[in-house]
Amino acid sequence: MRPSLLGLLPSELEALARELGASAYRGRQVATWLYRKGVLDLDAMTDLPKEFRERLRERARIDLPAVERVVPSRDGSQKFILRLADQGRVHSVLMPDDDRLTLCLSTQVGCGFACAFCHTGTMGIERNLGVDEIVGQLVLANAALPPHQRVTHLVFMGMGEPLANYANTVTAIRILTDARYGLGYSPRRITVSTVGLVSGIEKLAREGLGVNLAISLHATTDAVRERLMPVNRSWNLDALLGAVRRFPLPTRRRIFFEYVLLDQVNTSLDDARRLASLLRGIRAKVNLIPFNDWEGAEFRRPPLSTILAFQSVLLDGGITTTVRWSKGEDVGAACGQLSEPLERAAG
Repeated sequence: MRPSLLGLLPSELEALARELGASAYRGRQVATWLYRKGVLDLDAMTDLPKEFRERLRERARIDLPAVERVVPSRDGSQKFILRLADQGRVHSVLMPDDDRLTLCLSTQVGCGFACAFCHTGTMGIERNLGVDEIVGQLVLANAALPPHQRVTHLVFMGMGEPLANYANTVTAIRILTDARYGLGYSPRRITVSTVGLVSGIEKLAREGLGVNLAISLHATTDAVRERLMPVNRSWNLDALLGAVRRFPLPTRRRIFFEYVLLDQVNTSLDDARRLASLLRGIRAKVNLIPFNDWEGAEFRRPPLSTILAFQSVLLDGGITTTVRWSKGEDVGAACGQLSEPLERAAG
């Protein structure tokens, strides 16, 4: 298959231009049209010679996922259900919050980590998304917004595990953060979430990307975490938190810890005290996420009194903590709710 121009770094577009007998400058022009101007039609790239455009058309393609439907939530969020070229489906979620517009990006069709509380985990894994399919989610979301408005923050927290699609995730981030010819997003506005792939965290630490890191923790003992998250059998809490402590953290930045509150499972005051102890010495912010229900789930959301008591213990322990009420819950777009049956995705 011809490569997608939308999945190429500006430097790769320069190299492609040279391969086609043009100067690197032509590659930078293509990058500017794609990423800075949002133009995906080669014929509209009017400052490129016609012959060069024809050679580009023969060597490469510009494809976007098809927007199958957009499902609006009462809270203003929008779930984009996207159909890929092979008929697979993924979701991305656009979430407004005051002056922020955050897009939750998917990196895989399905997920292979089978976290017990996550609906996506019931799908299994079909395949990784290509760089163009990751970047394309942002292009589509920005195109759906009114003129002069665009997504302000990006979170790799949708379907799939970003660090299990490591190379494509990192390349997508480099395109997103390229300030000259890419999409120009500040790394401070991008967060990569992981279930705790220690090898991936260690590789990410060496990339120098400057993005935020979020850890899906969800338990304070290995026994409970293994029940909830099978990945803990490969990398337990000691290994995970060791990697987190070594992760390079810019000044005034924190590591985010996601903690889904599951009634009678991980919500005791002892859990809260253990969590405060585990995070001592880490510049941490804990996002407590009351469980978002889905059909067939074995868990329940705890009562508000339990949620607030848990938060209070963490705050008293000096841990910055917020309760994150997920957006889009009424349309199955909240944290842990994204899912598409693979028999449908297979077409």
